[in-house]
Formats: sequence, C-alpha cells, structure tokens
Amino acid sequence: MKKILVILDGIVAKKLLNRIIESNVNDNSYDIIYINDVILGEHRPSNFTFYKFDPTSKSKISMVLDKDIHTEVLIALNSKDEMLNVIKNIKDSKSTLHMSVLDYWGLEIDDPYVNVHQGIDVLANGMVERLPNIPILAQNIGLKQGEIMEIRIPFGSAYAFRYVGSIEQKDWKIFALYRNEELVTIKPSLILKPNDTILIIGKPKVLMQVYKAVGRTQGQFPRPFGTNIYLYLDLYLQSEKEIVLAIKEAIYLNKRLKNKKLIIKITRPTNVGIMNQIKELVKSFEKTVIIDMDYANSTFSKIMKSDIKKYDIGVLMLTHKLFFIPNYLNELEEIKIPIFKIGLNEIASTKETFVLLNDTKSYEQISPIVFDISAQLSTKTKIFDMDPIGFDDKEDKKRLLEHFENLAKIFNQRIEIQSKDANPIQKLKEQKNILQIMPFKKEMLKKRYFFDFFYTNSDLISFDMEHFNQILIPIVEDEEE
Repeated sequence: MKKILVILDGIVAKKLLNRIIESNVNDNSYDIIYINDVILGEHRPSNFTFYKFDPTSKSKISMVLDKDIHTEVLIALNSKDEMLNVIKNIKDSKSTLHMSVLDYWGLEIDDPYVNVHQGIDVLANGMVERLPNIPILAQNIGLKQGEIMEIRIPFGSAYAFRYVGSIEQKDWKIFALYRNEELVTIKPSLILKPNDTILIIGKPKVLMQVYKAVGRTQGQFPRPFGTNIYLYLDLYLQSEKEIVLAIKEAIYLNKRLKNKKLIIKITRPTNVGIMNQIKELVKSFEKTVIIDMDYANSTFSKIMKSDIKKYDIGVLMLTHKLFFIPNYLNELEEIKIPIFKIGLNEIASTKETFVLLNDTKSYEQISPIVFDISAQLSTKTKIFDMDPIGFDDKEDKKRLLEHFENLAKIFNQRIEIQSKDANPIQKLKEQKNILQIMPFKKEMLKKRYFFDFFYTNSDLISFDMEHFNQILIPIVEDEEE
C-alpha cells in the first residue's frame, strides 16, 4: 500500500477530493491536509486521514511528513506564495519526495521532483490518474462516463498467465493489449503476461470491479474463470457413499474459497431416500448452496453448455468415477474451466498443495493459481522437480524454479522445492494430505491401454490416480503470440 499526501485549498479542492475518493480502491492510503471544512463531503473512507491546519506551517507539515513514508505529494492551493512556501518546506524536510502541483500562475520550477500541471481539467482527470494504483479511464469517449479503462497486469495477478478465452467477460471486454510498447492482436489463445497493459470496454461499475480483481495478487480463485463452485452428481452412476462424500467435500471447499455460491446439480435422481439425505446435508447452508435438479434426463454436454453461463461456474467438481465414463470424458476438453477431481482424501486434511513439474510452458501458466489456492486453504506449497521430461535444458528448469520462488515471495507463501533424480510417481505415492494442482491437457483424455502401463509422462500417471484430490487448470498447449 502506498501513502499519498494531498494538500488542498481553493476553488478545485472539493472537486479534486471527491475525484480521489471516487477512484479509491484501497490500494493507497491518503493523508489530506486542508484549511476549509467546505471541501469535505459526507463519505470519508477508512484509508483517508484528515488534518486541518495551515499547510505553510513548516512545523506542522513536517509532523505529517515524519509520521509516515509518503511516495507522492499532490498540491492544489489558491495562492502562488502559499504554493511556493509549501514546496520549499517539503523540500527542506524531504528533498527527493515527488510532488505534483496545480499551477494557475505560470510557475517556473526547475526541479526533477516537482511536476507542474496547469488547468482544472488536467487536475481532475490527469493528475489523479498519475497516482499509483489508480485506474485510468477514457473521459471523453462514448458516453463520457468512463466506459474504457486501461489496466496494467501486475506480477502475481490471478489474471497473469491466463489465456484470454478462459476469462469470463460479462458486461466487459478486452479489446486491445500492449506488450513491450507494441500493440498485440487479441485472440482467445493469447496469454496475458505480467506488465502487459490491456484496454477494456464495458459498464463503468463493472470496469472498476475488473480493475480491483486484476490488481489483487491473492485470494481470487476461482476468478477469473467464474465466481461459483459447481458439483455435478449423477445419482444413477454414483453410489450413496460417493455422493455424500462429494457433497461434504464441496461444502468444505465452498467455505474456504472466495466464491459466491455452491451449485449442486443433481441428475437422474434414483430414490427419495438419497434426495432427503442430500437436503439434510445442505440444510444449514441455505444462503450459499443451491440445489438444481434435472428431471429431463439431459446429457452432460447439454447441461454444461447451459449452466456454465447461467451459474458463472468457476470450478467444476467431479468424482473420480465420472472422469472415466466416455460420455463425460469426451466433453471435458471443451469446458475450459478448472476441474476439481475428488479423491479419497478429505479436503479438510490437506496440509500441502503439491506440484509435480513436468514441463515449462504449462506449469508457468498455472503458477499464480497454485499460490492463490494455497493462500486460501492456508497450506504450504511443495514443488517436486524429479527430472521431468518437458525441459529442453537445465536453464529451462532453473528459470521455472526461480519463477515459482519469486511468486512465493509475492504471495508471501511458504514453499518447499525438492530436486532429486528419483522416480516421481513413487515419490508422489509416498505423499500424504496433499492437494495436487496440475495443468489439464488434451492427452489426459485419451484412452490408455494395458500395454501403455509403462508410459513415463508424470502428468498422465497422476491424472489416472484416484487417491489424491486434484485441481486441473485449463491451459493453452499451443501458445500463439
């Protein structure tokens, strides 16, 4: 969080303060020095601290400057002499502190730390947008209400390393992207990367929500895929024990992740007894759980095409059994949302999120989500580097491991990296109380025969195991720039 000092008086003070409060996204905190109560509105956010005194007082302004480390000062005053006096006092106390000042008088200040701006319009629009962590809006286009916004993708964002086609864009749209000062063509397979700048268009209130979501570095999953958890049950194929376990696991996950609702989709109901048992399990969670019955005997494909948008699904939960029934397996490739494969371990017993590296491209794409999930489940992240087959050379492997270490610092997460020349599957089988996170690849959906028993791809072998809970993250396997 950055600390901003704002010194206000004069004809634009109230307008400027209102503009700052309207743009407040809680990523900055503000010290406001003012003289006249007339500039204050009714809304005073908790990250704003107000001081009423004459800003030309060197002792008083020094007191505020010494209290916190400010990254920027914004000054709008009604008198040239007062402006010059305040600038001098700040320079005497903090010589390298950046200042943005509003000039009515043609000030000539030769100082690299003082930015001089002229005009009320520049003040209300341009100056505020120069502050860190403030969304940049197009003010004079379309309805002139801020329907276009520019957002920079920060390192560690849940939107970093996501492909455009996997991001639910409801009431907003990514229409341009700049990378390395070049315009990049938008297409579904384009992967967003840290430091990319995107231009988005949509309803102003929605754009502000998108800005907040993109800027956060943890606690977002299942966003940007969707907002709700969706448990799919086929009562004809699944046993009563399997159904009860799945519902309990879904309820627990619903309490831990920052999603909105848990949707329990029930298809092919078999008897009244199991239905009553399901209702009893969710009775205490009526505000956050929705039971949706399908009495029309619809196919899995038809249901998913309807419900993904209807319920804004961010995670699809399936039991291990359903993964290996052709009618279900054939449709999973087209879903493009994370899938939670319910194993035999209880989610509540999870101590570690586990990643068994297999290649660079796919595991780099899922890396921010690994730490996001770890943060929400309060687990340590364990990375196994067991001589995976997808690396071209040692530098490739080293770069990926450094990438995970850097993300761990950004997310303030615990990480353990084990690098050994050992059988990765044997090591995987030795683990206890883990949640494995892995990329969801097309090859996983292909039928494997008995004579494929000795295949060596750790992703495929892990996918076929039923012991551990797994989250499969959709990726772009053939990345196009």
